[in-house]
Amino acid sequence: MAVGKFITVEGTEGVGKSTNIAFIQSHLEKQGIELVISREPGGTPLAEQIRGLLLAKRSEPFDATAELLMVFAARAQHLNTIILPALNAGKWVLCDRFTDATYAYQGAGRGLSLATIATLESLVQGDWQPDLTVLLDIDVETGLQRATARAALDRFESEKIEFFERVRAGYKARLNARPEKFILIDAGRPLRDVQANIAIQLSGVLASWRDKYTVKNQ
Repeated sequence: MAVGKFITVEGTEGVGKSTNIAFIQSHLEKQGIELVISREPGGTPLAEQIRGLLLAKRSEPFDATAELLMVFAARAQHLNTIILPALNAGKWVLCDRFTDATYAYQGAGRGLSLATIATLESLVQGDWQPDLTVLLDIDVETGLQRATARAALDRFESEKIEFFERVRAGYKARLNARPEKFILIDAGRPLRDVQANIAIQLSGVLASWRDKYTVKNQ
């Protein structure tokens, strides 16, 4: 049985990840693809408990290294309990955030060593990476306005605008380092245009994957 594909969706606050993940899910399922939908941090009962600790506001200062280690602890549980078993069963996984978020938030945002993050990434993931990352991009001020209007802000969403500017730059650095792994979407446009762009670019990637599979099996 063929191993499934792993697609992640990334972006700063207010880019519309939830809405567009639902759109991507519909787009893929219409093509008969069996999907598992998940998120990070979280995805399993234990990882969701870690997520709660990470997002909750608290009076005690949250050490950045402790935050990083908790993110990877949740990821190890998620990866080995949900993601890899699903992929090995031939299912596809669509995930709200993954390791690119760690480089953007804990690396660029918090200023932690990218080499340290890479060491933890290797420990938890080995050489394994998502097949495709959909990066939803929006100017930080607009995104924060959307996030503020949506619901009460969690600990990450309550950071200052300068933090999110660094996070956005961190995502762009990831894109520039491996452009073949990403599709970049301007999330500041009207939703209809955003989703039309996602459909076009995603269809192109799927066609490429089908072509490679056909050539490999001829």
